[in-house]
Amino acid sequence: MILRPFLYEPTSCASYLFGCPTHGRLAVVDPHEALVDEYLAAAGRVGRPIVAVLETHVQADHVSGMAALVEATGATAYLPAGADVSFPHHPLSDGERLDLGNSVVTALATPGHAPAHAALLVADRRRGTEEPWLAFTGDSLLVGDVGRPDLHGGDPRAMARTLHASLERLMALPDHVLVYPSHYGGSVCGRGLSGNPFSTIGFERRHNRALAHADAAAFAEALLADTPPPPPDQAAIVAANRAGGVAARA
Repeated sequence: MILRPFLYEPTSCASYLFGCPTHGRLAVVDPHEALVDEYLAAAGRVGRPIVAVLETHVQADHVSGMAALVEATGATAYLPAGADVSFPHHPLSDGERLDLGNSVVTALATPGHAPAHAALLVADRRRGTEEPWLAFTGDSLLVGDVGRPDLHGGDPRAMARTLHASLERLMALPDHVLVYPSHYGGSVCGRGLSGNPFSTIGFERRHNRALAHADAAAFAEALLADTPPPPPDQAAIVAANRAGGVAARA
């Protein structure tokens, strides 16, 4: 399996190219519109095609590169089941698997930051197991923090309690599972994100203060205290991403 992270400093966004070069099946997770040419160039250097473009959720702080990548490559677009979008895509249900050759992706529903949100658990068959090796956690579990619950509508307190249950699902993973979130320090999608963009389940279990609350009520109370301002142009960004990024690129 190959894994190439892409860090976009202006909005502290992380996205990823990964997959199986042996079987020629690569995917991009949470693509940023500004980096589309870089994903294509990286896949070109590997000499394998991008066949899947996955979003963990509809983004609220940047325009997605999903539509541009799908147009450039003919890849299939994947979003969590229930995502409120108006363009063709494959909805990933909880527990659904996507086969990328030796790389196997399993969707884990983790709503709370957004009503439709999924972490993507990845196993590498060449390691002799289909147990997850890494998790693309989107905006659910971040390094040193968790995603805010007030950006995608609904009652923020109820969303926070939903996120608490989703984080319990992630914390049930083994300590060694690598954590690759979609944001790092400087993003407005959380409050105390680390400048280190990557982690492990075990490290977050021990050191992430947002996970230290005894129950969902205490978690929600702490998560909604001193909430920072929303991302600039949030409404326009979400509208563009629900339409496939067309509005922002027109």
